[in-house]
Amino acid sequence: MDRKEFIEKIDSKLKLIRNEKGFTQDKMAEIIGISKKTLVQIEKGRSSLGWTGAVAVCSIFKDSQVLQMIIGGDSEDIIPSLAFKSYEANYDNTMGGKIWWKVIKTQDDYKVQQNIITNHFRILDRKNRRICSSFEIEYIEKRLDELCANGGPQ
Repeated sequence: MDRKEFIEKIDSKLKLIRNEKGFTQDKMAEIIGISKKTLVQIEKGRSSLGWTGAVAVCSIFKDSQVLQMIIGGDSEDIIPSLAFKSYEANYDNTMGGKIWWKVIKTQDDYKVQQNIITNHFRILDRKNRRICSSFEIEYIEKRLDELCANGGPQ
């Protein structure tokens, strides 16, 4: 998934997210900081939230089940991977990938997982804390080798 596809997915499900939360078009437009006219155009597929708007929707509605279904879990995982080439977090706790992730590789105290919806990768430690994420498997493999060789994050 790239930014364009991410934005298109958020655009296409904006009405479902709004309905899930029980908001009118007026209220939803106010919440995400756009005009009602723009919201109507987005919901009809004639306009777009763009990168900033899509990120805002993900941030504001991160508990949305609709949103989780279209991006394969937590938006806090994919957005940094789309914003940066590769992303190193402050070792945020995760649920360990029970729903949206498949384990690609395990090595020492680490596991590499791939999201089944977006196909991006991440490394988790033995406590299921996110070490890094990226769409580039080469970066993930290199980072895993570094972690294992150095005995942990540096």
